[in-house]
Amino acid sequence: MPYLSPEEEQAIIEPKPMADFVETPYIKKLACRALNYLKAGIPIHFRGPTGTGKTTLALHVASKIGRPTVLLHGDDEYKTSDLVGGEHGYRYRYLKDNFIATVLKVEQDMYKRWMDNRLTIACRYGFTLVYDEFTRSKPEANNILLSILQEKIMDLPSERNGEERHHLRVHPKFCAIFTSNPEEYAGTHKAQDALRDRMVTIDVDYFDRKTEIGITQAKSGLIEKDATKIVDIVRGLRRNNPCEFMPTIRSCITLAKTVGISGGKVSAEDKVFRELAQDILVSQTTRSPWSPHRKEIKKLVEDLIEKYC
Repeated sequence: MPYLSPEEEQAIIEPKPMADFVETPYIKKLACRALNYLKAGIPIHFRGPTGTGKTTLALHVASKIGRPTVLLHGDDEYKTSDLVGGEHGYRYRYLKDNFIATVLKVEQDMYKRWMDNRLTIACRYGFTLVYDEFTRSKPEANNILLSILQEKIMDLPSERNGEERHHLRVHPKFCAIFTSNPEEYAGTHKAQDALRDRMVTIDVDYFDRKTEIGITQAKSGLIEKDATKIVDIVRGLRRNNPCEFMPTIRSCITLAKTVGISGGKVSAEDKVFRELAQDILVSQTTRSPWSPHRKEIKKLVEDLIEKYC
């Protein structure tokens, strides 16, 4: 790996497999599809509802590439400089000339210091960029990506440490993975058609049952039998669909972890488990205490506990 400044090193994730990552056939198939596109030099875009594991999947795929990863989160406040870099702080230079003993000559000047931001670091060194929820950034901030993905050139400000430099040629090993929520989600912007045209979008839905059981068990430490019961309850909520927000794998993990910590049992006879299931699943699927669906969801949770536990 090239020499990096301390600031640059903070932006880097080493390409290591995630310790508790669960790789089922479903996950392997998605990762293989994505890697084939990346090997062909084509950026990929994981698109899907919140809680479907897009970011984790993107980081998993990035670790398979074997290059350091730069993680960037979309933000509505971003400007192009937040992606590329800019002049920050000041650097001082002081010169004292005593060549002639009777004459003292002093020169002092001050200039701003250029610092690369994460997108530039990835392009310069050929790292893997994971741009998480990129549609939360304004389209005008993301315009810089158009020439990067197509012409493999990054436009830079005209002055950089006082030197003329108008563009950076993107390293040949640079590749990019994007994630986003559907455009109807609050806080997202519509991606430019030109940017969408430069990537391949893979739609990511909720995991299959086997994958959700494996993830819930790995993240919580519950035995497979108990993890299966929790997953079936959450999947039952999705099937009946009275919810304002679909319960996700996060609901499974949260309930499983909390049951383990509280000492409860995944059983219809356990009052602690029933209370935890109501707290977690009702709150994560409704917008407010006055939701018209709240009573219906509470009743459905009770019925699903009786059915699966």
